[in-house]
Amino acid sequence: MATRRPGAGGPEEGSPEYRWLYGEGSGSDQTSQAPRADETRVMRTSPSGRTTPPATQRPSERPVPPAAPPAAPDRPGRGRRGGRGGGGRRVWRVVKVLLLLWLVFLVAVPVLAWREVSKVEAFGEDRLGSQPGTTYLLVGSDSREGLTKAERRRLGTGNAGGRRTDTIMLLQDGSGPNVLTSIPRDSLVDIPGRGRNKINAAYAWGGAPLLVETVEKNTGVQVDHYVEIGFGGFVGMVDAVGGIEICPKAAMKDPQAKLDIEAGCQEADGPTALGYARSRKTYKQLGDVDRARAQREVVSAVGREALSPWTLLNPKRYYDVAMASATSFSVSEGSSPFSMARFAWAMTRLDGDSGMTCGVPIRDLAVTWDPERSKTYFAHLKADDTENLPKELCTPSGLPE
Repeated sequence: MATRRPGAGGPEEGSPEYRWLYGEGSGSDQTSQAPRADETRVMRTSPSGRTTPPATQRPSERPVPPAAPPAAPDRPGRGRRGGRGGGGRRVWRVVKVLLLLWLVFLVAVPVLAWREVSKVEAFGEDRLGSQPGTTYLLVGSDSREGLTKAERRRLGTGNAGGRRTDTIMLLQDGSGPNVLTSIPRDSLVDIPGRGRNKINAAYAWGGAPLLVETVEKNTGVQVDHYVEIGFGGFVGMVDAVGGIEICPKAAMKDPQAKLDIEAGCQEADGPTALGYARSRKTYKQLGDVDRARAQREVVSAVGREALSPWTLLNPKRYYDVAMASATSFSVSEGSSPFSMARFAWAMTRLDGDSGMTCGVPIRDLAVTWDPERSKTYFAHLKADDTENLPKELCTPSGLPE
């Protein structure tokens, strides 16, 4: 063992307690002589330049990496892409697109249909002053225009030329209940410039303008819109809504009108409804008065079916009704799609508290208007006072009950 030289201040190389300094010793001796935690060490440098702790550093003294932030919990209805939440959002987007397309369809079809509607110059210069409420003159003509020979035979319309009015009605739409008034075609009235004659002669002589003027002069009620439909258009409308319900009080058979039906409520297609509304030989009790009642029944039924919820929910039926209406009706110049939509809506509200159907007050089966009762009746329409229209003035036949 080497000894320390005299005068030297350093440790002796062979001294046991300093062997670790010179790399001597192993096993338990080296472990027992391990340096204390507060002794100075040389820190190794990695090739990247970062300092790494020595191998002898205790695990508890090594730096602890920062913990990762906790994952945010999923929000309700906002699952990860591909999860249930994402699928729900995709379904909702599809639903919104379909709803938008459906709204576009509901708006586009009437716009396209309106372009096919025929316009009629129905008003002359001699007009009544403005009145409250809105009044529509609905005319069903016996025009065969557009019908083939086979269709005329099937419908029993005959081949008569010219045009006459089978149906004349006034629809009052205002602040009170709607009122649909039948004017019998054989009513004797004063026709401007023609004297006294049946009211349907006004249409035959001067078309829509003379008929409007005749109605206004004899009723005192201003006509705001004119609506006309022919035989073919009437049948097309009934078939477009899938048929209507009619309720004849007795069995009816009229070979000329192609009509053969039993008494009681039943479904009727276009040709049957047309025969029911225009047959002249089967209404034996009140004649033209009962015929006018049947016409109001059919027109009201068509209106209800055309604006039923099923029409709005069935795309084909909605399209068919819109196009049938466009090709069936002729309307006065100046009438708008809005005014015609209002007309269609009013036609569905003619029962119960929302409306009434009446015949012009008459005094006999020759359909002579009762001077006093008819004057009072039309005064209520003129003033848009249908709320106070006496029930005794609104009867199905027009006769007092």
